[in-house]
Parts: sequence; structure tokens; C-alpha cells
Amino acid sequence: MGSTRRKKLITELQDAPEIVVLAEDEAKVYLQAGTMAVWAPRGQTPQVRLDPRKDSACFYGTLNLRTGEELATRCAAMNSEATIAHLTEVLAAHPNQYILLFWDRAPWHTSLDVQAFLQRVGRIEVVYFPVGAPDLNPQEHVWKAVRRAIEHNHGQSRLEALAQAFAQELTTRRFPSSFFVKYGGAIVCPFLD
Repeated sequence: MGSTRRKKLITELQDAPEIVVLAEDEAKVYLQAGTMAVWAPRGQTPQVRLDPRKDSACFYGTLNLRTGEELATRCAAMNSEATIAHLTEVLAAHPNQYILLFWDRAPWHTSLDVQAFLQRVGRIEVVYFPVGAPDLNPQEHVWKAVRRAIEHNHGQSRLEALAQAFAQELTTRRFPSSFFVKYGGAIVCPFLD
């Protein structure tokens, strides 16, 4: 498809209410607690549990930019196979709709297997975020909010309990996005060149 024609198609898709517009990204949750500032009584330093293990759980997250709903998939690793499994869940969640998907250029997004899957499916149009611009991806802001609520300063001693809390926070909250307010249709076109 020609560049000009593709730009026109993407702009039209973004503005069409029947099109599902999603932003996707991956994150790891570590048993080692992240730290952040907290209030505590004077002279009583908060205790943060340290864990020398590098245990982690991987998540794929996809944010619906219109509704703020999150679809999350836990996986063993971030690779082509896990990406295809997550995309299959996204397709099942939106069985009769065309999908406009914003994501980065991670190797597991651009792999031959994933590209072949996208070609076979035919109802996901991908727009890549610019290299080195994670702040443009609204899913990054979801990770930040959930980490703040669940992962920072936690006292969990088991990775499974922490991962379950992380997944529950992802799927029970809404994460409103200002993506369209900030950028509207103008944000898409620079990504296409």
C-alpha cells in the first residue's frame, strides 16, 4: 500500500468510532520491590523488603484508547510466540471489529512469525511508535500507575501473589488516556514515514 494511501487510511480508522484503537506494550514485574517516597512518622523509617532473587513475571498489556479498558496476558517470556498468543486474545476480545494497534518496534513485534500472523488475520492495522519515544505510548503510563499501586514498596514474599495482584489491578481498573486529546489524527502521520 502506498504511503499516502496508508496515511489516509490510518487517519480515517483513528476517527471511526467502530474501529478499536489500542496501544500495546510489555512489562516485567519483579519480586524485588521498587521504591518510592512514602509518608512515615518522624523517626520511623519505612522498611522495604529486599530479595536477592531476580524472579519476575512477564505481562503483555493492551489499552483501549477510547474506553480505558485493559487486556493483559501473563506469559513466560516476551517473544514471538507470546506476542501471537496475546494478539489472539485481543482478536477474541474484539471478534467482529477492525483493530488499529499502536506499538513499538520490539524484535518480537517485527519478527517474521508475527508479521505472517498479522497478514493472515488481516484485521489488525499496526502503527509503530517512533524509536526511543516510550512516553508516547499510553500503555507505558498504565504500567507506571500499576507499579505505583502494586509493585513499589510491597511486602510480598511470593512472586505468584505479586503477579496476581498486578494482573488484578490491570483488569479491574480503567486507565483513561488523553492520547486523542493531545494528538488527534495528527499524531499518526509522522509515524508512517
